Amino acid sequence: MSTSVVVTGLGATTPLGGDVASTWSALLAGRSGVKRLTAEWAESLSVRIAAPIAVEPSEVLPRHRLRRLDRCQQFALIAAREAWLDAGFAFGDEAGFQVDGDRVGAVVSSGIGGIITTLDNYDILNEKGWQRVSPFAVPMLMPNGGAGVVSIEFGAKAGAHALASACASSAEAIGYGIDMIRSGRADVVIAGGTEAAIHRLNLAAFGSMRAMSTRNDDPDHASRPYDKDRDGFVLGEGSGILILESEEHARARGARIYAIAAGVGYSADAVDIVSNDPEGMSKAMLRALADAGLEPSDIVHINAHGTSTPVGDTGEIKAIKLALGDAAHQVAITSTKSMTGHLLGGTGAVESIAAILALREGLVPPTINIENLDDEVDLDIVRDEPRKLPGGPAAALNNSFGFGGHNVTVALRRHES
Repeated sequence: MSTSVVVTGLGATTPLGGDVASTWSALLAGRSGVKRLTAEWAESLSVRIAAPIAVEPSEVLPRHRLRRLDRCQQFALIAAREAWLDAGFAFGDEAGFQVDGDRVGAVVSSGIGGIITTLDNYDILNEKGWQRVSPFAVPMLMPNGGAGVVSIEFGAKAGAHALASACASSAEAIGYGIDMIRSGRADVVIAGGTEAAIHRLNLAAFGSMRAMSTRNDDPDHASRPYDKDRDGFVLGEGSGILILESEEHARARGARIYAIAAGVGYSADAVDIVSNDPEGMSKAMLRALADAGLEPSDIVHINAHGTSTPVGDTGEIKAIKLALGDAAHQVAITSTKSMTGHLLGGTGAVESIAAILALREGLVPPTINIENLDDEVDLDIVRDEPRKLPGGPAAALNNSFGFGGHNVTVALRRHES
């Protein structure tokens, strides 16, 4: 019999708040975290808006830690600390359950890694010479840096892993964490993702692709999934971390259980490096259902990838209908990217947290900024106000799809006390 995996801790730092509680409150309130960039370098770009973090790491971490960590690693550390303490584990001066480090794993992914460290130190090299390049640059820019930092912080010795699959990276990290526990490699896994990519090169590159919104004078309404007038995604930053645990281990220590991490589904489009394929996306959902032992009729909610791109949003709607059939019309669908922007490698974990809380609290956050629903979007999109979910047994899906044709769906089940 397969080991049941549960979620016992949540942590986040996002454009909506410096922790899970403030982020969740803002999601339910339908508040946008998108802002106009005030940096001088942004003025020459076609895209001058983004969704920056709500609480700067300098307000949370000591200065000596900041100097040795890339911004994305700082986010991961902040979110992981919240999740670890939320799960009731001991840390520093904080009392809690003492866990064997040999039975703890860390899977913290990023789509891009320490890109700001890379670009800033390249500028320093060119302008001031190699002697001024940071001696910490390499561990700061490594894509696996977040996993390493978190592993060291919490003594996670069962394995430290980083999976790079673009915007599906942190959803894949959750899946890998589930597999670590199911296989018996670990009892507890710190799983999620992080991204800090609000930089002129990234904005210029995405802008050159015509992938991003250029509503520079109206940032609050720029991210508008499923709206007829959507014109691209908005770049966000932040981190989401989940504490995954075998149900047996969690129950033995009397842990609070948020939800059951029921399964994960993967697929690859193998069609295009940028555009996702509805058939490939639907396979990830079907495989998540099979892995979780769920039927389409069990799904009451989907936190959609829903980036606010013209092709991507309608493609995902087609995929949901392919995967769920008639049951697709009974599902409450939302895109929280309408508020957070797109956190790239951090998005799957942050949105899994939102899906978990939607199941636990019985409320689905709205998709904001839909003024004229796209004619091709013929499913139930939660708009304007939070939506109540039915009580009793229920399950949700979180979809994450990345450049390269990476498709990952995480299946979650409501935990009944």
